[in-house]
Amino acid sequence: MTSVQSAPLPRTELLVYWLLSFGSHLYSFYELHWFSKEHEAGLHREFQLERGLFKGFKKDVSDFEWTFWTEWAKKSLLWTLAGHAVISRLCSIFYPQFQVAALTVYGLAAACSVLGLRGVAVLLLHVALSFSVAQLKRPALCWTCNLFLLCTLHVRPLQDIQRGWYEHEEEHYLLLFSVAVSTLRLISFNLEYCRRPAIHGGAVLQLSWLLSYTFYHPFFYNGPVVTYNDYVEQMQKAAEQNDRNRPGARYLLLRSARILMWWCIAEYMIHVMYMHAIQSNETYLEILPPWALVLCWAGGLALALVQFFFVKYLVLFGLPSMLATLDQLVPPGLPSCVSIMYSFTGMWRHFDKGLYRWLLRYIYVPLGGSHHGVMSKMLSTALAFGFVCLWHGGHDYLQCWALMNWLGVLVETGLKALFGSALVCSFFLSPARCAVTTHFLRSPEISLPLSMTDLYGFTWERHSSAATRRRCAALLSAFSTAMLILSNLLFLGGIHVGRIFWKRVFLQGWSTVALPMLAFLYCFAQVGLEWTSDPPQSREAVRRPEEGPKIRKESEIQHRPDTTHHPPGHQPESFTNPRNI
Repeated sequence: MTSVQSAPLPRTELLVYWLLSFGSHLYSFYELHWFSKEHEAGLHREFQLERGLFKGFKKDVSDFEWTFWTEWAKKSLLWTLAGHAVISRLCSIFYPQFQVAALTVYGLAAACSVLGLRGVAVLLLHVALSFSVAQLKRPALCWTCNLFLLCTLHVRPLQDIQRGWYEHEEEHYLLLFSVAVSTLRLISFNLEYCRRPAIHGGAVLQLSWLLSYTFYHPFFYNGPVVTYNDYVEQMQKAAEQNDRNRPGARYLLLRSARILMWWCIAEYMIHVMYMHAIQSNETYLEILPPWALVLCWAGGLALALVQFFFVKYLVLFGLPSMLATLDQLVPPGLPSCVSIMYSFTGMWRHFDKGLYRWLLRYIYVPLGGSHHGVMSKMLSTALAFGFVCLWHGGHDYLQCWALMNWLGVLVETGLKALFGSALVCSFFLSPARCAVTTHFLRSPEISLPLSMTDLYGFTWERHSSAATRRRCAALLSAFSTAMLILSNLLFLGGIHVGRIFWKRVFLQGWSTVALPMLAFLYCFAQVGLEWTSDPPQSREAVRRPEEGPKIRKESEIQHRPDTTHHPPGHQPESFTNPRNI
């Protein structure tokens, strides 16, 4: 925590920021709701709105991912996940020494029931090829093999053959999702094996652990992502511990109630605001009122899209994480609320935390990170974003999104270097403080670029109060957040949504829309600063014993002997970004 973040502001001023932020949320949602109702007939003709669960409302089913996973949950996934929980509990009580083997067999059987024998055969073929290449202990060959396997998902003849195995297109999509997530696991196994080939036993035992890791049912289809070493170590530790230490019925009921609440919120959002249908049609985007479109990323269509994405992944990650916790694993923390994020690095640290740590360990650190000069840092960051783009599908809008995020991280890195230079530092600070600040910013321990609030706190300390520095930092964060809005809209809506946002805010509305938007983004940044300066004690880092195994602090996990480098955006808590295969 920096001095800027923790700088206290008058309670009245903070109350104004909270009221303006909350009020703009409500008013923007109100505008978007009435726009949705006003054009409901046209949206229904074009996008086939379904009969809603709530009386008097239709349901927007244009979000493919939510509709896809909801339908599969009803068909089979909820039942297979419940079966996993029952098998795990019975084994932990009667045969704890066979729990890993039983869960592996169950995972294979559950995958066969959903994907079919041919679909599982594809996954087993990938496992066999990846495991064979890993025996050569050449990281470059491992990367080449697994990237080749990932690229086969986009080979049209293979797609046509695989589609012929299934009656419905959705079944083929489920196979694609499973293979894409499994590729991350195979890469994790390969690179860990290249580093320490005998840490978990011989080849046969390693293969059995790889099968268990790949087909662990709660994480099989959509994550969250855990590394191979973490999975094996936690499974071994769970088998050695007493069954009394496992989370009980109270944890299960409370967490299930939370997931049900998140599901209800997501369903309510797509009943009262048809944001996915609206963002799919440029005509509606052009006539949407400014308040409902772009006044702030936490307002109107922009907030609706990003907040729905956030709540959606609370459900999609929350249920598997709950089952993994019951197995005494330590899953990555759930995504943090997007409304309190005001920088590119914040999004990458705090959304998909498992994917962030995966990128940190297997791409950024091995390529040198911040310890081998500016070019090494730029290359490491570019390849990390490039891999994320490829893994999500490599489409043109994903390329633009990855480029914007890369540039955003580089800007923060450049500002860190600028404000750490002796020339700039000596202009603002006394010589003694300049030496201390320059040493701090250049220290290898400061691994990721600092956010706007971190950077400017050093240089202004001599000439302004802490509260003034915080206000200036929030103002600068408003500009950063505006670009973050554009990046997220590109990811969630495509290039056409980003283009219209840019045109209506910065070209046509630079005098009428952009300034009010920045003013409200300033309020949101202040709310984010206040929230992050005094986070609730009930966050993922601290849990009561009855709510599950205590989660290790991020610093304890990431500062291992072989992971001392850090990529742009890292702080002790962790990463991501919106994730949508």
